[in-house]
Amino acid sequence: MILVLLLTQVLLTCYGNLKPYICNGGWTTYPDDVLVSPGPCNIQIRDSTLSQDEFLKSYAYTEPFIIRDGANNDLFRALTETFYMFGDNDNVEWGDLLNEYNIPSYNLPRHSPALSFGVAGPGSGVPFHFHGPGFAEAIHGRKRWFLTKPDEKPVFHPNKTTLQWYLEDYPTIRKEMNLYECTIRPGEAIYFPDKWWHATLNLDTSVFISTFLSP
Repeated sequence: MILVLLLTQVLLTCYGNLKPYICNGGWTTYPDDVLVSPGPCNIQIRDSTLSQDEFLKSYAYTEPFIIRDGANNDLFRALTETFYMFGDNDNVEWGDLLNEYNIPSYNLPRHSPALSFGVAGPGSGVPFHFHGPGFAEAIHGRKRWFLTKPDEKPVFHPNKTTLQWYLEDYPTIRKEMNLYECTIRPGEAIYFPDKWWHATLNLDTSVFISTFLSP
């Protein structure tokens, strides 16, 4: 019954408006708000046939990759169609929602998963930074990723947004260094190894969740 009500609301939201827009489960993006194209993708895309052993051997410590349809999160996606959150994550208060999320099936020895959930508008993003390893999945909307190896720090100004960096610096930087990049879409997750530099840029109104692997 709940899913029927959710789908009814989404249909009314997506098709009950005369002004055209991109509909992602009720999280709307008007075409004029899409400031950046998806761009190229030079990161390997895998599916659920990737084994845990191959993950550890080929990616876990050395290489980012994108997993497509690694877990079924249709229920979690439906639950976030009418959801809005502002502020820090409270894993107790939002526990019922987060418990419906199926985390990626790959893990690192002596590491535990910690979830972070977010909502953002088109053109927003996080400038280059690094931290421990993990996965980030797009629930609604598209998110463009830029990564470099730990010993290849990208040129960026800490006070510039990712959009500013993309418009002003990206055309030169992509020619001068080994830049990994790809846009992930709903149902896809990217893996980033430990201490890899990365920046993100939301192309649409986006709902996303990250699984940080903490020692």
